[in-house]
Amino acid sequence: MPDHEYRFCPNCAAPLQLLTQAEDGGDKQRLRCAACGWTHWNNPTPVLAAVIEYGGRVLLARNAAWAGKMYALITGFMEAGETPESGIAREIKEETNLEARALDLIGVYDFQRMNQVIIAYHALAEGEVRLSPELADYRLYLPADVRCWPAGTGYALADWLRSRGHEPQFLDWAKR
Repeated sequence: MPDHEYRFCPNCAAPLQLLTQAEDGGDKQRLRCAACGWTHWNNPTPVLAAVIEYGGRVLLARNAAWAGKMYALITGFMEAGETPESGIAREIKEETNLEARALDLIGVYDFQRMNQVIIAYHALAEGEVRLSPELADYRLYLPADVRCWPAGTGYALADWLRSRGHEPQFLDWAKR
């Protein structure tokens, strides 16, 4: 189902409507402008994520906006004009003050609930941790002790753990 953030056409200001139109692969319903033909494609947004290895441990951080005590990977949106590698190195520096010394692609993961595609990297990082105001706290875990979450970046963390010979343990959302 199309995203309903847009209500008016950014091209001509006419109201947008859910209209079905023939596209490659068949008919597709999208928000469209009946007046000028503009279409809101609602393509997924690329998000970058990092399993940061710092001093032989995995760094997980808690976002200042989160109400709970959940810790997760460092993530951020890719900026125009940057590669995924330079983008995740930038995010790591901005959010933790750490320098990414080596980056290896873990994989690409869909996160349909947020209409995102996650591009996840393993980063060897060094320096002194200083969190941005966006983050409230961080913790360092031995790879064998880290717990994954059954969504988006949690699957990237699980794949990285498997690549290091660890069988990932997932949090049970029902018990939280």
